Amino acid sequence: MKQGTLVNKIVMLVLLGAVVIYLAVSAWNSLSDPFSTALSYAYTTDESMEVTGFLVREEQVIAGQGGIVDLLPSEGEKVALGETVALVYQSTDALERRQELRALELEKEQLQYALQRSDGGGDTTQLSQQILDAIVELRACVAQGDLTDLESQTMDLKSLVYKRSYTFSGEDTAAAIQSSIQSVETQIQALNTQSAQDTSQVRAQVSGIFSGLVDGYESLLTPDTLAQLTPSALDSLADRDVTVEEGSWLGKLITSPTWYFVCPMSEEDAQRLSVGGTITVRFSRDWSGEVDMQVESVSEPENGRVSVLLSTDRYLSDITLLRRQTVDLVFETLSGIRVPKAALRVLTQTTTDPDTGEEVSQQVTGVYALVGAQAEFKPVEVLEQQDDYCLVVPAETQTESQAKKALRAGDEIIVTARDLFDGKVVR
Repeated sequence: MKQGTLVNKIVMLVLLGAVVIYLAVSAWNSLSDPFSTALSYAYTTDESMEVTGFLVREEQVIAGQGGIVDLLPSEGEKVALGETVALVYQSTDALERRQELRALELEKEQLQYALQRSDGGGDTTQLSQQILDAIVELRACVAQGDLTDLESQTMDLKSLVYKRSYTFSGEDTAAAIQSSIQSVETQIQALNTQSAQDTSQVRAQVSGIFSGLVDGYESLLTPDTLAQLTPSALDSLADRDVTVEEGSWLGKLITSPTWYFVCPMSEEDAQRLSVGGTITVRFSRDWSGEVDMQVESVSEPENGRVSVLLSTDRYLSDITLLRRQTVDLVFETLSGIRVPKAALRVLTQTTTDPDTGEEVSQQVTGVYALVGAQAEFKPVEVLEQQDDYCLVVPAETQTESQAKKALRAGDEIIVTARDLFDGKVVR
């Protein structure tokens, strides 16, 4: 027993010694050959600054009146002159009557469709696909919590199912369907007569883009007042408590496609803008998007600050709900390949002038990339340097072979290694 115990102890000590030696050798190798790589990738950076200002549009509010209001256009929808923008009901009975009218009008449309298909049988395959598409769209909206168009989507799905049932059914004749249509029309006419007593229509006095939000700035911020918006005036507007009397407005119409963004800036920062030029404005709060806006004007300095006015006629339907916004003004955008700053190396290369035959030495900046098992030097042009990375692009090439060896996104860059040179086997 004692002899067996001694043998076990010896075996354990041998194994422990082997592990210690292995760890020591690994540590020595890592210290003596500090080889490491990193993957390069496409990267975009920009030089920008954050400003806060107001969106200004040419707007006309739609006056309202007491009752239950049903707004017909969607937010950002185009409205024609004289088009009905709202229905005002004097009681809940009037609202219920309107809902009944909608159901009857939909039924009439379905019956007319069935009458057209009563002889030919209809395209059931197309209807089936439309029903599936409507179900998928409805399910997606419910899953996302977007119930904005839930009523209309549900009615569309019911209409498709109704049309398909008439297409398959062979019991109803054309005469029976026509009779059902006349009965529905009679009910619609009776309900319209009753609705005339307690339902009124609000029509658009001008054409424009509809918005259901009235925030009180419609009369304070207009294109005519832009010249008066000094930096102090903008500060006063930001601190002002603007309220709107509830129920007095049904919405508004934006009557001009051109909208403006006005903001205060320091005089020094504004010098980077050129009146008549363009600048990219990035929205990222209440609306995500980028729009190129024209620099309309820069005001006279006021205590070291100026008011900058920008304009555009794009994305009007997307920004109808925006007023005071914090945005980024993008002065310059750079796109290239991101590599670790420690991977940059400067080599002295000697070339022969083909005309004079003289040898010319020049400094070339580049990185070593791992190609197979070898290190390959790839010249680059540095666009931007940060604390831990550089944004570069491949240097201009003279021959096709040089172009094939140019740096590309996805190349494995050698960050640290000892005694590197072009063509060295590192693995």
